[in-house]
Amino acid sequence: MAAKAEPGKSGQGEGLGARLSQIKQFIAGVRQEFGKVVWPGKKQAIMSTTVVVILVILVAIYLGTVDLVLGKIVGAILR
Repeated sequence: MAAKAEPGKSGQGEGLGARLSQIKQFIAGVRQEFGKVVWPGKKQAIMSTTVVVILVILVAIYLGTVDLVLGKIVGAILR
């Protein structure tokens, strides 16, 4: 079981200097992780975008059709 830290005491010191140090460490870690990222090439980005746009259009058509049909059904029932 992990030991509990006492309230008001932190292992890295207190104050503005310690906070700035933590921020610098965080930014350095973010930069390091960005270096590990494998970015997609132009062709892959275009293909992925095309797939997403096509799927969005298909889902929009489907939902529009369902809305139209259900609207007609509800309209017929309420008459």
